[in-house]
Amino acid sequence: MSAETLTIEEAKAANLTLIEDGEKGGQAVHDLIVAYQANRRSGSANTKTRGEIRGSGKKMYRQKGTGNARHRTNKVPIYVGGGVAHGPRPRDYSKHVPKKIRKLALQRVLGDCIAEGSIQVVDSFEVSDGKTKSFQAAIRALTDAVKVLVVAPKFDEKTLLAHRNLPGAMCLPVSEVSIEELIYHDAIILTADSLEVLAQRTS
Repeated sequence: MSAETLTIEEAKAANLTLIEDGEKGGQAVHDLIVAYQANRRSGSANTKTRGEIRGSGKKMYRQKGTGNARHRTNKVPIYVGGGVAHGPRPRDYSKHVPKKIRKLALQRVLGDCIAEGSIQVVDSFEVSDGKTKSFQAAIRALTDAVKVLVVAPKFDEKTLLAHRNLPGAMCLPVSEVSIEELIYHDAIILTADSLEVLAQRTS
C-alpha cells in the first residue's frame, strides 16, 4: 500500500476550497470547537432548593426564650440536609454554529493540515482479515505517528473490527469527519475517493 502526501496544488486540482491565510478562519475554528465541547455537556446537574426539600413545615422551636436564632425551618441552606442556595439547575449548554462558519473552519483546518504535510492519500484502505495486528502493520507502513485518523467514504466490517483495540487509531466516514478529529490526530490517511466528498463539503 503506497501513499502520497497531499499538497496544496493537488488539493486545489481536486476542487478543495482551502484557506491558506493564517489570519483568516481562526475564530471560526475556535467557535466550532467550543460548540462541539458544549454540545457534549449533559446539563443534568441539579440541586434542591429549600422549597423542594422533603420535611415538615412546622416551626423548629418557639420564637422567644430559647436564646437561639429565630429559625422557622431546618430546610434552609445553613442546615445539613437543607436546600442549596444558588446551586446548579438543569440547563441546555448546546450552541448553534451557522453552516457558513462550519465550512470556513473546515477550510482553515484542512489548509493547515495540508501545509503541515500530515495528510496521506492512498487508493484504498482495508484490512481483510479483521486483525488488529494487520491494521497496525498497514498503518505503520504509511506513517510512524501515534494518533492516526483513517478517512474513507465507508469501511467494511472487518476493517472496523480490526481498529477497535488499537489506541490512537480511528476510522471515520468522510461525511462525518469534523475539525476536532483533524486537529487531534497527528497523521491523516485519506482514500482518493474521499477527496470528492471533501470538495463538496468545502465548496
